[in-house]
Order: sequence, then C-alpha cells, then structure tokens
Amino acid sequence: MVYSRKASLARPHGWRLLCLGLFLLLLSGCAGDSLAHQSRDDVTIQKGIASFYSDRFQGRPTASGEPFDQQALTAAHRTLPFGTKVLVTRRDTGRQVEVEITDRGPYIKGRVIDLSKRAARALGMLGRGTAPVQLSYVR
Repeated sequence: MVYSRKASLARPHGWRLLCLGLFLLLLSGCAGDSLAHQSRDDVTIQKGIASFYSDRFQGRPTASGEPFDQQALTAAHRTLPFGTKVLVTRRDTGRQVEVEITDRGPYIKGRVIDLSKRAARALGMLGRGTAPVQLSYVR
C-alpha cells in the first residue's frame, strides 16, 4: 500500500497533538490533586472586630432555635451556616478559641463575630469588650 506524502506528514502532527493533550490532562490532574489536600483550617474566612454577648441574652432562643448559653463556646455570624466550627484568633495576642456558629449577628458596622462570654474570656477580651480577630475554618 502506498501512502501519499500529504498523509504521512499529517500523521505525526496528529500524534503530537494527542500526546500534548494527554500531557496537559495529566498535568492538570496533578495540580488539582495538590489543592484537594490543603486543610480548611489554613483558609482565613474573615478579619475584623469581635465582640461578646451581653448577659441579658442568657437563655433566650438563638436564630438556630437553641437557647443561648454564655458558658458554651458559641458565636453569632451573619452568613456562616449554623453548626460551622470556626477558629477565632485574636490578632494582637495570638490567643485562640474554637466556637460553633449558633446565631446570626453582629449587626454593628465593622464587627464580624459575636462570642459567648466563655469564648471572649478565652481570648482575654472581657475587660476591653472588643478585639481584632481572624476567623478560620476548623475541620
């Protein structure tokens, strides 16, 4: 069988494209795999000011339906789903506390989270009332 010169030139070009396509596919798979292994607690959700609940909210229902407990490690956030675990890090001291989102708020400009009194105590912010914080996901 005789192949024309035109067909013999097209064949190697097609193989090169196929090999290049497979290489790029493998390369993209490797890149995606490395991203999938990053932990969620390396991801900063938000930075801003934290405050804590007044004692007058003790026992009142939260937006999630649970009664508020100053001694629980809970918090209010405007958008995070209820039940989300968040690591709150005080940016000026490095102190940290893990809380669960059970309520909505705060509704004061510049504030990103309202903490229970126990969580605020863990961050050392009871006397001051507010503190600069960074919020990160917890696994």
